[in-house]
Amino acid sequence: MNTTKKLQAVLFDVDGTLADTEQDGHRIAFNAAFEQFELDWNWNIHLYGELLQVTGGKERIRHYIERYAPAFLDKKDLGEWIASLHKTKTKYFESLMEAGSIPLRPGVARLIQELRHEQVKLAIATTTTMENVTALLKATLGEESIDWFDIIGAGDIVPLKKPAPDIYQWVLGQLNLPAHQCIAIEDSENGLKSALAADLPTLITVSGYTHSQNFEGAMAVVSDLGEPTQLFKLIAGNNLDSGWVDYQALNELVSHAA
Repeated sequence: MNTTKKLQAVLFDVDGTLADTEQDGHRIAFNAAFEQFELDWNWNIHLYGELLQVTGGKERIRHYIERYAPAFLDKKDLGEWIASLHKTKTKYFESLMEAGSIPLRPGVARLIQELRHEQVKLAIATTTTMENVTALLKATLGEESIDWFDIIGAGDIVPLKKPAPDIYQWVLGQLNLPAHQCIAIEDSENGLKSALAADLPTLITVSGYTHSQNFEGAMAVVSDLGEPTQLFKLIAGNNLDSGWVDYQALNELVSHAA
């Protein structure tokens, strides 16, 4: 097997990739914020899956208003109101994280430690807020884990959200690395489109809301990152020799992409 080191950085998505935060995290937090704002909105599991086609929390609220509550479009200072609602939602989400309600997905903590040992740069490229990212990392990996990541691209740091490539292009620019020396780990079709548009080889780990999406163009699609005692299920692609994703597997994927 080729062991030449080609992999220089791994760029992680957050929601659905590091942890299954959507159904029992963000959705619950949105509904709590709606209740605090005395709204009769309730995003059930099915509806939230539909709304996830829109990336970005504030964008998701506006989309919901346009489709399901158009009377709010006449609300004075609508943009500021949406931002306030979303900020309240973020506080509820942080509380869920601090309570340890949402663990990391299989293999995530192991892989991060392996990559650190191999001195591979770690980065995050997400549309979720910086507050959400830090809350998740601190709750699952400890306070010091924020400093493990060389670059964290989050929230509104770029104008266009996924599937636009902007966030990945920004992170690559900050890393000062070419895309072919890096790999993205994503869970959604929009995330894959974003990474591919930035010329990044991409590994997909499907989540509950995304397992039936179109992942054409991914280097491989797996059920999760796997553990030596809990092997992943290979859904598509044939460039992974073991049942868990490690440094060697990612290096091989980047080599194949090149």
